[in-house]
Amino acid sequence: MIGAERVGAAAAEPSEAIRLEGVRKAFGGDEVLRGIDLSVATHEVICLIGASGSGKSTMLRCVNLLEPVDGGRILLWGEDITSPAVDVNAVRRQIGIVFQSFNLFPHMSVLRNVTLAPIRVLRMSRREADVRADELLGRFGLADKRDDYPDRLSGGQQQRVAIVRALAMQPRIMLLDEVTSALDPELVAEVLNVIRELAQAGMTMLIATHEMGFARDIASRVCFLDQGVILEQGPPQRIFTEPREERTRRFLQSIIEAGRM
Repeated sequence: MIGAERVGAAAAEPSEAIRLEGVRKAFGGDEVLRGIDLSVATHEVICLIGASGSGKSTMLRCVNLLEPVDGGRILLWGEDITSPAVDVNAVRRQIGIVFQSFNLFPHMSVLRNVTLAPIRVLRMSRREADVRADELLGRFGLADKRDDYPDRLSGGQQQRVAIVRALAMQPRIMLLDEVTSALDPELVAEVLNVIRELAQAGMTMLIATHEMGFARDIASRVCFLDQGVILEQGPPQRIFTEPREERTRRFLQSIIEAGRM
């Protein structure tokens, strides 16, 4: 059973970080995930693409246990995290998630936003949490914003703070759900650069994105979701130049016609 003793136990990580086996999820009569099978290797970066409503966001929320699955199971380093006996909080300490809406606390400074969870959940001292936060804020070009409040930041800066806040919990896996979709086009690049740096540092990531050029550049594998199933997956070069499924070809053609690839 995954418990607190697993947190930070990265010394002997198996080669497979996550496995989804026949995962199903419905909301009322709408079956959003219809049997998802996927294996994610440790340090792998997988980009999930597909039309809105194809199941990308729901899949990420299921991996983070924000949504209970209706069928199948999810394994984290070989352990079933969909078991009723699992310690949900311990799982979430290992899996960071960042959404398209920044969800920063408006009444707290950037520093306080970043240090709140490490102090309360990881029981860090305030000094240790501050040092860790300053290191991360500096790494991602936000050192001069530590004492600002969210309403003083641009959208790109707020999203970078949201990513830093997730990283402050020292996760072993990051889930990123359309993190650039709420940003003006000129702010997208600064957020994508942060994600690119995480990938280069070896972070295991599942990324739902509409940024096809970015997915082609960063992903070790691309999965195309359609109507709740992974219809096609493979290396970015093949998916984007020689898709095998007609539905994938039509989706990518629509992206090209919209000038987003």
